Amino acid sequence: MPRQPPQKGNTRDEERGIERGVALRAGFYIFGTHLFAGFVWLLFYLGEHAHK
Repeated sequence: MPRQPPQKGNTRDEERGIERGVALRAGFYIFGTHLFAGFVWLLFYLGEHAHK
């Protein structure tokens, strides 16, 4: 028995879901990048002020 393609609902609802997913993913990437940059900055700061 051949598979039937999933029935599409309202295209406007689908587009909103895609836009929301992209915005959520972009937010995570931006937050993660800033978190990583802060960690690298902290390492440089601690290395500069280390007692040698």
